[in-house]
Amino acid sequence: MILTAEQQAILNGEKGETMAKVMKTLVMYGDAFEAEKLVPITSKYNHLVTSFGLKVMSPVYDLMQQILDADVASGQKFSVDPRPLDSNVPASFLQKFVFKNFMYTKQDFYEKQLHKLGLIDENAFTCACYMDEVGNKPKKGDVLSWAESSAVVYANSVLGARCNRNSGILDIMGSIVGYVPYFGLLTDEGRKATWVVKIETTKKPEAQLLGSAIGMKVMEDVPYVVGLDKWLGTELNDAACTYLKDFGAATASNGAVGLYHIENLTPEAKESGKDLIVEGAKEYIIDDAELERVKANYPVMWKNPDAKPKLCFMGCPHMSLEQLKTWTDKVEAALKENGNKKVLIPTVFTAAPKVLEAFNKTEYAARLKATGVITSYICPLMYMNNPLCKTMPVITSSNKLRTYTSARYYTDDEILTAITKGGK
Repeated sequence: MILTAEQQAILNGEKGETMAKVMKTLVMYGDAFEAEKLVPITSKYNHLVTSFGLKVMSPVYDLMQQILDADVASGQKFSVDPRPLDSNVPASFLQKFVFKNFMYTKQDFYEKQLHKLGLIDENAFTCACYMDEVGNKPKKGDVLSWAESSAVVYANSVLGARCNRNSGILDIMGSIVGYVPYFGLLTDEGRKATWVVKIETTKKPEAQLLGSAIGMKVMEDVPYVVGLDKWLGTELNDAACTYLKDFGAATASNGAVGLYHIENLTPEAKESGKDLIVEGAKEYIIDDAELERVKANYPVMWKNPDAKPKLCFMGCPHMSLEQLKTWTDKVEAALKENGNKKVLIPTVFTAAPKVLEAFNKTEYAARLKATGVITSYICPLMYMNNPLCKTMPVITSSNKLRTYTSARYYTDDEILTAITKGGK
């Protein structure tokens, strides 16, 4: 790797031993991927993936403390993934006891470290940091040092920023020195599509299901999706961005997609069209039958596959303001149609604290509360990722949550039926 004089000086220790170690880590990371150089991070804010104070993650806290003791702050303010705890979310006495006294015992300590390092503010906890209400929305062409997979794929694809799928901790290291290795999705060549995915469904595909199918097929490659604009239109409005948020999260978690192009819709596809497709690209056709095949092959991880759902999580990644409003209308209408006043299954809608703040200023908030739905800033994945919750029959329309936990995937329509009518 060729370093500039400034970068070499940092590596040589001219800004202290800690900065030299951080730079060495990034250089080794770049060398592993044959990066030719380091390039400056240009985004206003960074985003960290590690937000949870698990007791077993002591190496993270030790590393953060070494950085703080050396008076090395992040070169950028940053947002961070969601908190793992919220007393408003239904949990048994035993679950709450284990969460507080055994699992997340370092949460308060770690959050104090994050504030000292450069956390934007007390409410900057969300996996969907690019929401307008949150304020960490990169510009087209910005170079980032992010690690949260659902945020990386959104930033690359919908916003046209540039970021590799970095691992946790590397995100803060890049922010500290202000540079990241130049390879992969940072390069023009690395952003070319090696798959053409043709959408031939008879109705608008479920975002999470379509993303899952594509992710499992192309894995870490870049897909160029043809035919989805028929259902989403050609403008990145709130509805399209919300769809792509969930779609992208599924491609990233069910595969390893860090960038996708949607013909006539996403920025680079609008600019370059099929010039983004490499010669000899593979083809994948998705019709109604293919989506049904994918869904039918999801494993059911419940101990009793016929158990009645005890909890429903929506919002992994966090819901948008538009989703909260749309789902309020849907839940109200479905409850009325089915002759019920409140949801039949404890249901949690999760969103960023600042999105919830905006939602609570609308007339929708009181209406949703009246249905019995709970809103929370929690990370459903962190709530579920333990032995106690693993045995619970939890339903979700998030393919990310399904992939990483024992939660069972239902489509949005199936979720709506389950929570307002029952019988599934």
